[in-house]
Amino acid sequence: MKQIIQDLKSGETILEEVPAPLIKSGAVLIKTRKSLVSLGTERMLVEFGKANLVSKARQQPDKVKMVLDKIKTDGLMPTLEAVFNKLNQPLPLGYCNAGEVIAVGKGVKEFKVGDRVASNGNHAEYVSIPENLVARIPDNVTDEEAAFTVIGSIGLQGIRLLNPTMGETVVVIGLGLIGLITAEMLLANGCQVIGFDFDQEKVDIANSKGVNAVNLATGGDQVKIVNELTNNVGVDAVIITASNKSNDIISNSAKMSRKRGRIVLVGVIGLNISRADFYEKELTFQVSCSYGPGRYDDEYEQKGNDYPLPFVRWTEKRNFETVLNAISSGKLNVKPLITEQIPLSNFEKIYGDIGTSRAIASILSYEDQSLTPSRKIDVNPEKSSGGAMGIVGAGNFTNGVIMPALKKGNANVKYIASSGGLSAKILAKKFGIASATSDYKELLSDEAIKLLLITTRHNLHAPMVLESLEAGKHVFVEKPLALNIEDLDAIESAVNEHQKSVVVGFNRRFSPHMVKIKKALGDGGGPVNINATMNAGFVPSDVWVHDMEIGGGRIIGEACHYIDLLVFLAGSPVKSICMNAMGANPEENTDNASILLRFENGSNGVINYFSNGSKSYSKERIEVFSQERTFISDNFRLTKGYGAKGFGKLKTKQNKGHSTQFSKLIEFADKGGSPIIPFDQIMNVSRASILALESLKKGSWVDVR
Repeated sequence: MKQIIQDLKSGETILEEVPAPLIKSGAVLIKTRKSLVSLGTERMLVEFGKANLVSKARQQPDKVKMVLDKIKTDGLMPTLEAVFNKLNQPLPLGYCNAGEVIAVGKGVKEFKVGDRVASNGNHAEYVSIPENLVARIPDNVTDEEAAFTVIGSIGLQGIRLLNPTMGETVVVIGLGLIGLITAEMLLANGCQVIGFDFDQEKVDIANSKGVNAVNLATGGDQVKIVNELTNNVGVDAVIITASNKSNDIISNSAKMSRKRGRIVLVGVIGLNISRADFYEKELTFQVSCSYGPGRYDDEYEQKGNDYPLPFVRWTEKRNFETVLNAISSGKLNVKPLITEQIPLSNFEKIYGDIGTSRAIASILSYEDQSLTPSRKIDVNPEKSSGGAMGIVGAGNFTNGVIMPALKKGNANVKYIASSGGLSAKILAKKFGIASATSDYKELLSDEAIKLLLITTRHNLHAPMVLESLEAGKHVFVEKPLALNIEDLDAIESAVNEHQKSVVVGFNRRFSPHMVKIKKALGDGGGPVNINATMNAGFVPSDVWVHDMEIGGGRIIGEACHYIDLLVFLAGSPVKSICMNAMGANPEENTDNASILLRFENGSNGVINYFSNGSKSYSKERIEVFSQERTFISDNFRLTKGYGAKGFGKLKTKQNKGHSTQFSKLIEFADKGGSPIIPFDQIMNVSRASILALESLKKGSWVDVR
């Protein structure tokens, strides 16, 4: 299928051929008929992409600080590599889609094949959208009109926050697409509406709809105009739908408001607010979030858990339906806003001059696509023979770490898969992979694939590992191997049954810093004491890694790295484990914990996994004590030995062992032999990681054996 993307590095807007997305549980697959170009939002993305690095940095000062902190801890080159990898990931454009349902995912009850629907899908021939972000289109609403649903909901949410009553006077600042729709919905709500803009064409459209609209390009003073129209009382409310960096807009909004007036920001403006302007009138100011309640909440959007109507009357989905009903009843007329309709293949006519375009609404029209979209794209077909590897998952880690390491080792990768298709195609093109697909089962059925690399979200690891083993593939899976003991037991049984290897991405044991310490300790040096600290950094609670069903929490998902590292350094499996978490009443999930480990050979380990430390301090520190010797490794950059004759020190750029790990993995894929990490160690580490949480709940030591 074809999809419009924005290359953040080159600044190009591209119509890319990508695999069609896979239908997901709780979602519908939509064949797009029309999509609306949001000129304001998309113009910002296009212009950001075209800007040079200095300009990009100026636009994102918070990101610059994060980069500087990372340089302090990880070094210059690893940080620059991470930044450029991020810029190499293009953005899909568009979020106003109208089309026809061609497939329904598991659990979807509201929609059926053949329904016409509006959604926040991208500019793509096919989109897979969760049920709570889709609304059915009334029969008398055209596809072109329905494409305004999402953009209309943005304005509607601003109105809901404003809570206007019949007869109130409201100012709309900025009569672009959202501003014009907002003004018309306010009129339908019984309000008197005053509008301001600098474009006479937009002002004329607003006036034709009943708005008292003024062109400020003629030199008028908007505050004086409002005072004249309201007998010096001021307006009841202001909605700002403009996009402008000036602080004058918020200042003028305050000055034109009556006492205890309300101001809602829907657009993007400068926010250097004068206290005096707001203090004297006791004004309220609120920023509107996108389409309404539910936005950016995975429980609502991705998992389909609706907010109860008696408690949250208007969700984003119910806002979608309200806009569609307003169009259906004639209370909202969007047809006069359509400036042009362009076939998708001629997309450059819109995006080529988007920075100077004076269009109000541009509609993209789609050809009559097939009802059975292709989920596989041959990107570099000349490399399709003898492929030994396939990759499932094309996220940041695959792009920034795995693929560069595989490319360096000349690995023969035949397939890469991602459920959305776009990221797989981008990485296939970037790294010379033969084919991209949105359906990972293509890899399972291909006999040429001997080794499968799984880099998806954590909850998918165990089922995909089991499917891969049943298909006769060796497996490399990013940590963790599984989120519960039952899945671990199933994987162990499958490995024994199918006689295929499973390796987890415990890369730190391959770091030259850890290899040097291990060599100094020797194989028979007796028990050791190990103290490991991970200054993991804060991750917001709504990020998926904290979701116990999807991410498993950061102890299972990340601290497992250190449990494996301690097993490697101690030369012994974990015997028992005990974890304590910060707080008087620790919950099952935590990312501030101390983990105590007893090893079979008498070694002792402590892992401090903390998220409440400073990012300017080193992220990882390992201390090993043995036979009056001490070895200290700081952030995998500097390792020193104390009392260890001939040890010296090791200083490198940050090296966590990824390169060596994948070099050994490539050799295993090519030549066979023993797995790069013994499977019994992987099982021991995985059990210990899961049982750490069991220990926290019980408040006691837990036997890992």
